[in-house]
Amino acid sequence: MKEIINVGLYGTNGHQIHKHLAQYPGLKLAGGAGGGAEEVGDELLAEHSGAVICETLSELLAVPDLHMVVLCSPRRCDQADDTIQALEAGVAVYAEKPCATTEEALDQILQAVEATGMVFHEMAGTVFSQPYHEMRKRVAEGVLGEVVQVFVQKSYPFHERRPQDEVVDGGLIAQSGVHAVRYIEQVAGVRVDSIDAWETGLGNPQAGSDLKMAASMMARLENGGVASVIANYLNPIGFGSWGNETVRIFGTRGMMEAVDGGTRTRLVLGEEDMGSIEISGSAPDWLTCVIGHIREGRPMPISLEEELHPTRVVLRANVAAKRRGQDQGDSLP
Repeated sequence: MKEIINVGLYGTNGHQIHKHLAQYPGLKLAGGAGGGAEEVGDELLAEHSGAVICETLSELLAVPDLHMVVLCSPRRCDQADDTIQALEAGVAVYAEKPCATTEEALDQILQAVEATGMVFHEMAGTVFSQPYHEMRKRVAEGVLGEVVQVFVQKSYPFHERRPQDEVVDGGLIAQSGVHAVRYIEQVAGVRVDSIDAWETGLGNPQAGSDLKMAASMMARLENGGVASVIANYLNPIGFGSWGNETVRIFGTRGMMEAVDGGTRTRLVLGEEDMGSIEISGSAPDWLTCVIGHIREGRPMPISLEEELHPTRVVLRANVAAKRRGQDQGDSLP
């Protein structure tokens, strides 16, 4: 068992953990690289003696006794290659979503995990927070009966720092919509069998940009049910929270929902309105689970295949949306 995990931070293009290291005493900062020197450079050097700042990922991976690297790669389209490089160097990986930007690259990551035996996880803790974890438990207990239809909304604000090129962050469907698909598969508990998608750049103030402002997805579920997703960068700041999420699950015995960014919940079973969902206990912290998996081989709350299937789904949705965008025949007269 590793008492302490020496961790390297690569890039700040995403939810890099540098601001939260104090919450995870099992981690020790060993070094950083990949831009954002003001965040993974001088400031952290002052706080963590012995940490080194490297010019490249290769240099970071060569730091003695490095156990884990957190990837928020400067360009998300390069992150699968960065992941494979780290795994082959004998370093565990914790990667920003989407961990890959094509399904082929995702498969290459899984092949590298199998070949190296190293630990890999995506920043996939979407449903391991309340009230979603409680909803997950209720659905698994059969409270709603058979899940027939799921509706999910994931909305963020637009701001001038949003990358205008999808190679930087993976694009709206892959980096935002993946949360929605996790709600479908990991809260409602039914896998997506097939998916189609539409997207638009309407409302983007920058002309000629690759950035899409809204997307709609329709999915068939493996149990024969259906699901729909909307994702956008249209959440007004006045809403009061950065994310505006809705998760609404309809089953044969009733419906359950979390709306307004999870601040309001409701459970209705047959003729009885049960009111707000009572939260029993705390949800597991995803990064803590990852640390436990690396340190002592503790099992994760879900399998790696379950963890990454939503990523696979949105990568397919992204391909469908791009295909539709190129097909002028879809326009109605």
